[in-house]
Amino acid sequence: MSDMSINASGLRRDETMERMRLLGLSSPALILVLVIMVIPVGWLFYVSFIGADGQFSLENYERMIKRKSYMRIFYTTFQISLLTTGLCILIGYPLAYFMSQLPQRIANLCLITVLLPFWTSLLVRTYAWLVLLQKRGLVNDWAMSLGLWDEPIKMVHNMTGTLIGMVHIMLPFLILPVYGAMRAIDRDYLKAAANLGASPRRAFWTVFFPLSTPGVFAGALMVFVLCLGFFVTPAVLGGGKVIMVSMKIVSNIELFVNWGAASALGVVLMLLTVAVLWIASRFLNLEKMAGGGH
Repeated sequence: MSDMSINASGLRRDETMERMRLLGLSSPALILVLVIMVIPVGWLFYVSFIGADGQFSLENYERMIKRKSYMRIFYTTFQISLLTTGLCILIGYPLAYFMSQLPQRIANLCLITVLLPFWTSLLVRTYAWLVLLQKRGLVNDWAMSLGLWDEPIKMVHNMTGTLIGMVHIMLPFLILPVYGAMRAIDRDYLKAAANLGASPRRAFWTVFFPLSTPGVFAGALMVFVLCLGFFVTPAVLGGGKVIMVSMKIVSNIELFVNWGAASALGVVLMLLTVAVLWIASRFLNLEKMAGGGH
């Protein structure tokens, strides 16, 4: 056997041993992912194909196709998710831009105020909005005392209250990636644009805004996906009149004890979420948006 073949055999053996060591080191993480993700999702798929008689059946999916109420629920879910994402962009982008123009120390203080809501329970924040927006709440009382309107306006148990609560809760998820993208922009680009005769407004739209769009897309995608499975805020502020998929899943379990129907809804929602991410990956560089690209 030649020296070259001996060296090649040794390299293959070393490569195999290296892979085995890496597999051994990563096996705890792989087992954890298997236990907390793969097995529950697999069980969800399995239960979704079990009918009321305990046999394999497609009745849970057929019910979603035949009943128009399910289509309305999915429509409401996507409508609220899109509106929440759009409002978060309209509010969050100017705020992130303002923070990015501040000195680093002051910007860090502003960033802490953005993170403050995470230190409070989601349920507490939702009920706080219920107190503020109800007919005899603080918002209506202040508005009537200032003469903005004469009678209390219904701002809860409808789409308006649901959107207000969800925008408040989701806003930090958009501000953080947008602010990070803005802080990473080299200010020399803006100086170069100014030296070439661009006005501040033109420099913003032609240089700064395009460079900040990866953060906008990353934050918008995060907000939209989180909204698809949201439960607490629409359940409290919607008052049962704004029904999203997550709420229907809960009612199928708590009221009808129908795990098959609830699992089928969960499977469809998960597949739709994956489809949204896949479509986004076709048009956007998700790796670059997540900070992995160069």
